[in-house]
Parts: sequence; structure tokens; C-alpha cells
Amino acid sequence: VAVFTKKEPISVHYGLHDNKYDDEGRVITLEFENFYYVACYVPNSGEELKRLDFRMQFEKDLVSYLNELNEKKPIIYAGDLNVAHNEIDLKNPKTNTHSAGFTIEERNAFTNLLNNGYVDTFRYLHPEEVKYSWWSYRFRAREKGIGWRIDYFVVSKSIIDKVKSSEIHNEIFGSDHCPVGLEIEI
Repeated sequence: VAVFTKKEPISVHYGLHDNKYDDEGRVITLEFENFYYVACYVPNSGEELKRLDFRMQFEKDLVSYLNELNEKKPIIYAGDLNVAHNEIDLKNPKTNTHSAGFTIEERNAFTNLLNNGYVDTFRYLHPEEVKYSWWSYRFRAREKGIGWRIDYFVVSKSIIDKVKSSEIHNEIFGSDHCPVGLEIEI
């Protein structure tokens, strides 16, 4: 959920460097006076991990893009990032180690993002809390509490002290995902 008060964006950009990935509609960047807001739908690695290589290239290009923006002003990066970063972020980690969204490659890519100066706001504020933002439509997964946390708000480390709250609203129904929210004063 992104709600901006008081200001209109200075500019809007679709895609990454040189409009890469525009054909998939993956990234929208809003530039504001004091920060960039980057909304993203990270590619899913797919059945049998058929798109894992594509996704890993996307992840590298994305970090490069975010780092270029972050040199100018801080980043708020949000969306369906299609990765459960740690075992706490999904119900059944042991049986999903080779599943799209929980491969070592995908998890390492997210770790690399964080190591580049970004912070997972929910995990920062709720280090031990188990909450999910996505559930399969199969087998009544949501009803059974079998979910994954794959929707995030990530911010530049330089503005983590401005984050007031980061929440997962799993009480809201209507999709296989639930809204996530960030309150930040920037």
C-alpha cells in the first residue's frame, strides 16, 4: 500500500536502465523531492525453476539500478519481491528449498540487496514475528496458515530511523496476497 501525502512526484520512470524489462512491466520509479519510490514485481522463477537464470540477471540489474538512484537520494523499494528471505518467512522451509521463491540463489540475491545498504523494514521492526503476505489458493492454505512473506518494503539504510511502522495486514482478504504497509516520515 503506497499513499503519499502533500507532494506529487517530480518524475515517473518505467523499467530499469535503458528501459530494460519494460516489456514485462516490472518496475515503476516515482521520484520525489527527498526520495525515490520504486515499485517492483520481481519475476517468479517458475515451475521447475525455468526462469531462475532470468530472475538472477534481473536481480543483478535491479541492485545496480537501485544503487545508482541511492547515490542521489534515498530509496523506498516495495512490492511482490517473490522471495521468502529466511526460514521464518514461510510455513514449510524444509520442503521448499528447491521451490521458486525459496532457492538459495533467490535468497542470496535478497541478502546481496540488503548488504548493499538496504533494510527489510518489517523484519527490522519485527525480528521474530511470523506473518505471511501470500497464500496459495490450493488446499485452503490461508485458512490453514500455510503462507509465505514475499511482499516487502525495503528502504535505504540512511532512512531506517524515519520508519514509524511496517505492517502486514493479513486480516484483509480479497486476493492470494494481503496488503503490506509502511509509515515513514521523510
